[in-house]
Amino acid sequence: MNLLKAAATVSGMTMLSRITGLIRENLTASIFGASSLTDAFFVAFRLPNLLRRLFAEGAFSQAFVPMLAQARKGDPAQTRRLIDQIATALCWTVLAISVLGMLAAPWLVWLMATGLQSDPAAFDAATTMTRAMFPYILFMSLIALSAGILNTWQQFAVPAFTPVLLNVSFIVAALVLSRYFDPPVYALAAGVVIGGIAQLAIQIPALRRLGLLPRIGLNVRAAFRDPATREVMKLMGPAVFAVSVSQLSLIINTNIASRLAAGSVSWVNYGDRLMEFPSALLGVALGTVLLPSLSRAGASGNQAEYSGLLDWGLRLCVLLSVPCMIGLAMMAEPLTAMLFHYGRFTAHDVAMTRQAVLGYSVGLIGLISIKVLAPGFYARKDVRTPVKIGVFALVLTQLLNLVFVPFLQHAGLTLSISLAALVNAGLMLIGLRRRGAYQPATGWGAFLARIVAAAAAMAGVLALTVSRFDWVGLRDSPWERIGLTFALIAAAGLAYMGVLVTLGIRPRQFLRRSIS
Repeated sequence: MNLLKAAATVSGMTMLSRITGLIRENLTASIFGASSLTDAFFVAFRLPNLLRRLFAEGAFSQAFVPMLAQARKGDPAQTRRLIDQIATALCWTVLAISVLGMLAAPWLVWLMATGLQSDPAAFDAATTMTRAMFPYILFMSLIALSAGILNTWQQFAVPAFTPVLLNVSFIVAALVLSRYFDPPVYALAAGVVIGGIAQLAIQIPALRRLGLLPRIGLNVRAAFRDPATREVMKLMGPAVFAVSVSQLSLIINTNIASRLAAGSVSWVNYGDRLMEFPSALLGVALGTVLLPSLSRAGASGNQAEYSGLLDWGLRLCVLLSVPCMIGLAMMAEPLTAMLFHYGRFTAHDVAMTRQAVLGYSVGLIGLISIKVLAPGFYARKDVRTPVKIGVFALVLTQLLNLVFVPFLQHAGLTLSISLAALVNAGLMLIGLRRRGAYQPATGWGAFLARIVAAAAAMAGVLALTVSRFDWVGLRDSPWERIGLTFALIAAAGLAYMGVLVTLGIRPRQFLRRSIS
């Protein structure tokens, strides 16, 4: 299978997801603004997201996909049994947690954002929306199971398209359902649940075509006693701990933001949406394609293929993340204004969100590189090493918050995340090198020199053009602002790619096929 084509497929679907996601955030910003009630929604939405990362695409996928890739080489009946037993254990566990979460919603909201207590209406709204959205994690857990199966069988398109449906549900909720709720922001919680159902439903036909639709049984005890389930749980243990620490850091950051100026949680969230566009487009696409391929190479004992896959992923990561990092930093204001500066989203909100975006841009290459480097450990069933590195990086994040937040306020939170991500990626790279899992191919020095030259050309173009326009003042001319923003993106991209081509870098150099 052509890995570049597969990555392009996932990236294309992810781009569609991120475009609809930005439309969703645009509508959220313009219809609901950046207020204590939108802060309440983002706090409430983070709670199911926390457990989604625990029991869905985070810890679970890291443990399940390598196991499934190994099982696929054996008896199909055993593979079928593995899928069914894991599905049964996962479904009933997450269902129980969802019920408990709905009952404990007030205490969970208090843990997430104690600052909301100063506004009883916002605190009550966050509690209500938390209860409404908790079932979402059950859908997402089953979606993660389905995506792991489809990706292992190299069916990448459906799992990559799935997040689009959540964004569409958000958009419909904001435009149509909000008039039927009081306060209107409750419509977004309804959109989350509807989106979860739609995301799960689209997986079913693809799984049926493969004959791998999971069968959820009632014998939970037998499911947990199954050796394969125990192995996945064993592998999940360190990953769950890592995600728990990560989410603890996120809870602390949200709590800090809730104690800053009203709207701080929303500004960080909107900045996060902008950062996630390139992060998901590149990091998620590469990580999704690499994990099954690395798992097959590891199961076959093909060390050369294993190292070559990592080298390919890292080169693509550097090639594409460097211009994104420069573009995000130098175009933070036009991008924020183009996407969010409508309706109740004010010029002050643009300035504050811009600061959050600048903080994220510093560590974008680290945030993307982690998505490439982490599968290098997971494919070898080594979850402990990235956990240790992740714990160190997350402790570092909070130490950096002590330094930056008093001076930079909410932007200090995003800068701390960025710097810790760079440390995280660097330590992962060192760990893979020391274990002999990754040996860089020749030519990295010349490759990086060309990237630096192209990046300098791109930065020069943006330095000469971005400051010439009043991006906030163009609010009354939205199409002109959109056109100018995309024109600058195109000019900067052409400058970057033009220098690379002139210096001898060609797309065919990144073609690569995986082992079957």
